[in-house]
Amino acid sequence: MYQTDPPRPAKEFLPTMYDLPGEDHEEPGLPDEFHTFQAQLLQETFAPPHYPVDEVFVASDLNLYYDVRHPPWYKRPDWFAVVRTSRLYEERDLRLSYVIWQEGVTPFVVVERLSPGSEKEDLGQTLRPFEQLPTKWQVYEQILRVPYYVVFDRYTDTLQAFVLQADRYSTVTLEQNKLWMPSLAIGLGLWQGTYQGIDRLWLCWYDTNDWLLTPTEREYTERQQERQRTEQERQRQNG
Repeated sequence: MYQTDPPRPAKEFLPTMYDLPGEDHEEPGLPDEFHTFQAQLLQETFAPPHYPVDEVFVASDLNLYYDVRHPPWYKRPDWFAVVRTSRLYEERDLRLSYVIWQEGVTPFVVVERLSPGSEKEDLGQTLRPFEQLPTKWQVYEQILRVPYYVVFDRYTDTLQAFVLQADRYSTVTLEQNKLWMPSLAIGLGLWQGTYQGIDRLWLCWYDTNDWLLTPTEREYTERQQERQRTEQERQRQNG
């Protein structure tokens, strides 16, 4: 188990978001087209009804700094969401990274796209001693204690989900490839549909009634409904 027992450095000497790098152009595994579209769809459909939009922050491929003892250490989740936090850094600036010791709020859900090179680490099958850089699984489960961790394999269309229970991740048995999150009042699942002109299985958020729409879809639906109301009113007046 990864430990964080040593004394923490004085707060005034800790680096801020502006001090820690937001990107590394030499890092391998740059996002491909599917990765980019999938992250956009997750962001566009993530709408927990009990949280105002200015209290929700979502990010894709953003450095997540998690250990105050080792400020340069970070993970870069494919996608994550934080609730009960300001949409903007200190309510005034777009984030360059997400720094836990400054933000004070950890992600509620993390999504990783499974790839052959990171499969064992993503699924918690690779553990490291506490003195070494921890794996994603160790960070999400033992350090940040992220309530929900979701892993999607686009090549096999396999969805796996884990929920934090008694300090450890437990595998969730999914029905119809859907994961409901009660405290958010929405769920995450595999949706067969067309996004960005591509028809396939996508990760998408849903509520108790249906799959949540993107802003473009909502605008189209509202226009259609307005046309129907106008036509019904015209027919009523013409009697």
